[in-house]
Amino acid sequence: MAWCLLFLAGLFECGWAIGLKYTDGFTRPMPTVLTVISMVISIVLLGLAVKTLPIGTAYAVWTGIGTVGTVLLGIWLLGDPVTVARLGCIALIIAGIVGLKLTV
Repeated sequence: MAWCLLFLAGLFECGWAIGLKYTDGFTRPMPTVLTVISMVISIVLLGLAVKTLPIGTAYAVWTGIGTVGTVLLGIWLLGDPVTVARLGCIALIIAGIVGLKLTV
């Protein structure tokens, strides 16, 4: 169950990271509110997950999911550049996440 909570926390991290772009410097009320809600949910879910998972592993996986998801959403939604180097780095992050999961 902790891994499911951690995965959801990572998804909400993607939500707030992308949400920051839509807040326009926190000048748009609705995107700002949704971004802050996503932040709170992400942190609460991470907190619940670390009740049973090692903090170092959980934090690394949480940020890894957030990083990979945010990069992919940036490419898909915001037209961020797609390069072989960026995709290779994403693959390395995913490999690290899988490695951490397998060692717990």
